[in-house]
Amino acid sequence: MKFTDVISPFLAWSRAAKKVDTIPYPTQPNPGADRYRGFHKNDSDKCIGCGSCAVICENKAIDMTKQDTVETSKGDSGLRPTVDYGRCCWCGLCIDVCSTGSLSLSNEYSWVTEDPNTCRYTPGIDKKPWDGNEKGFKQDNEVLGWAGSPREEMTIETPEQRIKNFDEVVKGYTVQQAMDEASRCIECGLCISACPAHMHIPDYLKAIAEGRFVDAVKLFYDNNPLPEMCGKVCTRECETVCAMGYQGEAIAIRWLKRFACEQFESLSEVLEAESKPGKPNGKKVAVVGAGPSGLSAAYYLSRKGYEVHVYDKLEQGGGVAWKAIPEYRLPESGLAKQMEVFKEAGVKLHYNKTISQKLLSELSEKFDAVYLAVGLQKPSSARIEGEDLPGVKPAFELLMKSPENSESLKGKTIVVVGGGNVAMDAARTCVRLGADVILSYRRRVEDMPADDEEIHEALEENIDFRVKTIPIRIEKTKTGIKYYYFEAKMVPNPKGGRPSPKPKDDVEHVIEADILYSAIGQTSDIEFIPESMQKEMKLKWGRIIVNDNQYTGYKNIFAGGDITPGAGDAISAIADGLRAVKGIEKSLK
Repeated sequence: MKFTDVISPFLAWSRAAKKVDTIPYPTQPNPGADRYRGFHKNDSDKCIGCGSCAVICENKAIDMTKQDTVETSKGDSGLRPTVDYGRCCWCGLCIDVCSTGSLSLSNEYSWVTEDPNTCRYTPGIDKKPWDGNEKGFKQDNEVLGWAGSPREEMTIETPEQRIKNFDEVVKGYTVQQAMDEASRCIECGLCISACPAHMHIPDYLKAIAEGRFVDAVKLFYDNNPLPEMCGKVCTRECETVCAMGYQGEAIAIRWLKRFACEQFESLSEVLEAESKPGKPNGKKVAVVGAGPSGLSAAYYLSRKGYEVHVYDKLEQGGGVAWKAIPEYRLPESGLAKQMEVFKEAGVKLHYNKTISQKLLSELSEKFDAVYLAVGLQKPSSARIEGEDLPGVKPAFELLMKSPENSESLKGKTIVVVGGGNVAMDAARTCVRLGADVILSYRRRVEDMPADDEEIHEALEENIDFRVKTIPIRIEKTKTGIKYYYFEAKMVPNPKGGRPSPKPKDDVEHVIEADILYSAIGQTSDIEFIPESMQKEMKLKWGRIIVNDNQYTGYKNIFAGGDITPGAGDAISAIADGLRAVKGIEKSLK
């Protein structure tokens, strides 16, 4: 036995007289470092409930929970992350992937409580002492470089070159560009709720990112039978809520849809069985109007086994969307490829058929159901003196007459009145025909309903924007017209929304021009509906009010698209067609 073995017990007892070592925490402050990863914080107003934090957490420490204090909207799921500190390892991955940068970690780590339930809480909703602490771990996009990433830009023709012809302005993505752009998607799904047709956006973006273009096209056609058209002129509500747009640029969802369709010369061959008519069920449906809404209803009804006949007054399908949108935005070359899909699906197309009271009555008697998708046929009135003069024309009529094949307007001065896409299309068309163009709009540029890209490209093409100009009257001259207007001041709207334009003073300003094109909107013409039918329908401002199934209230007639109240764009019209299919099926079964 060693000597140390004998004295060891006595040495241990000697420590009994020694002062106990204690840690003064939590009675004294013991702060963490400035970048210490303490408890979670969340700016609930900035958070959109995308769920990226829950997906990335490998410990399953984060759940997305519905919060009564948060409203659900197209750009906000209404969910917020709830953290379980029994699972959290404070790795900070949830902070790194937060698309809006709302989530962070304070540098506080002390939390003394006797309530075991408090180890699970919802940052930003359940108020905590560290909410106001600015120190801690935050997202650093300069290091990460993903949340603020820019989109892959398409090649666009220069303004100097594009005004010389009607060639398509945007040239499209390369395969690598498309795959890189699609790979930016974090698959939060908020875009699905914003899309009127609720397309499977994250799924088809993933397919494009992985080079599965056939799969992407098949996903398009699950609830949109005009994907190439939408890939070029859709109002892209999906992009307005894209999680990647909060700190960087939204994913180019519209352009990627266009890209996938352009990879194939025949879409019907890609779709294979998905483009064939369904097993006949013995029911017949008439569709009036071969625009986006009518064609959508026709395609899906035919796929379900209905015998579908489409009637349209034009000489080809596609409606106003294809006829009136200029070639530089929507080339007609893509129309035949998409119309072939409808023929393969068994849709029977009847062109040059103008709808009348007699024809509508016959269709209602001969068919099990009728879907009206006739759009808006008449230009709206500006309600000013002189709008019926020879030098004043509807912009809509200019666009419907294939202006790229019309005579030159070189040297002429053209005034376009309006601020929507029709106004932009008319103005840019006249520039390509050689005219000097002045665009008059009552409000400010930021109030224009036209697509931002349309406005930007119009300004690049040297169109003279005269904003805050209120039309007064139009007078005829020997060579053209005089357009009189007041300068406007913007008066705030007490109910919110856009401010109202009011005359700044009583001084009249004038523009001398050769032609004035009015582009202040379209209105419906319901004279084709017999009075007996109108009595059983609910009509407002010349439009048909329908229920959630697009039913008009009369016998077997449904309606959708611009003839009913709505957003007035192609994707919303397509969504109406999808609802009409469900309504017709429910009615006939």
